[in-house]
Amino acid sequence: MLGATGFIGGQIARAALARGWRVRAVRRRPAAVGAIGDLSVVWAQADLRDRAALVEAMRGCAVVFHAAASYPQGSRNLEQAVAEARAEMTNALDAARAAGVARLIYTSSLTTLARRYVPGMAPLDERDVYTAGAARSAYYEAKLAMEQIALTARDLDVVVLLPTAVFGPGDVKPTTSLVIREAGRGRIPIYFDAVINAVDGRDVATAHLAAAERGRAGERYILGGHNVTLRALLEVADRCQGVRRRRLRLPRALLGALVRLSDALPFALLPDHLRMFAFWCPVNAQKAERELGHVARPIEETIRDTLAWFGLLKQR
Repeated sequence: MLGATGFIGGQIARAALARGWRVRAVRRRPAAVGAIGDLSVVWAQADLRDRAALVEAMRGCAVVFHAAASYPQGSRNLEQAVAEARAEMTNALDAARAAGVARLIYTSSLTTLARRYVPGMAPLDERDVYTAGAARSAYYEAKLAMEQIALTARDLDVVVLLPTAVFGPGDVKPTTSLVIREAGRGRIPIYFDAVINAVDGRDVATAHLAAAERGRAGERYILGGHNVTLRALLEVADRCQGVRRRRLRLPRALLGALVRLSDALPFALLPDHLRMFAFWCPVNAQKAERELGHVARPIEETIRDTLAWFGLLKQR
């Protein structure tokens, strides 16, 4: 399990152990445990830049879950970020070959589908592919490069999974769930018109196990949940806490102007994912539902458990 100390990786490790699988969890730092310090996993130390260490970590494993891929931020040093991402993915695939791994499940990103949102557009599906350079984002470019390398590894049995916006307990960084944490703290006074697809990390983990068992090699599967507006997502968090918060609507044109200003400054004014709001789109996860049995739990359950994870629900 590469990336076991992260959000998705930790949930995969937890789901695999619950299934009765033996789990070897890879970490870069010897003391890191993420959100799975309570689990009986076998820890191994390796880095995506160290091919030899990866081979040793993978040796004897029938399936490798690769949820530890590069996570560059911003749009600066884009070429360097892509080069590092390519090198890390190549190392992981070469190590899997050398270790005799039967199957590799790669956790990619929804950004490899992305295109600019147009009102009334059909939801994105696995036939969509992000056009390199469209977003001017190191994250988008790196994720596309890594996925392409994984999909062209014809001598390996690779399945690619594309989680959408993942929420839920166990987001130790935090990453996507930061939105729910800050909403629960009353720190998001605005919203803008946008649609996202929200999915629970536990359901994403279950789908990873299904992909290991019956996913088709060389295929991409979107692991989605619920297409919701940003305003609706924030209101779900309010209802879970039993509060009503007033928020101001920020016009998309004004947000677009802020993005252009941020890009012109020598420092980051906005987080990279917010910079990319124009690429937020609804998605269609029917392929994973049909072939992997992927099921998304109610969004209210996900948001409630996320708030509880951050200690933001009153004890009853």
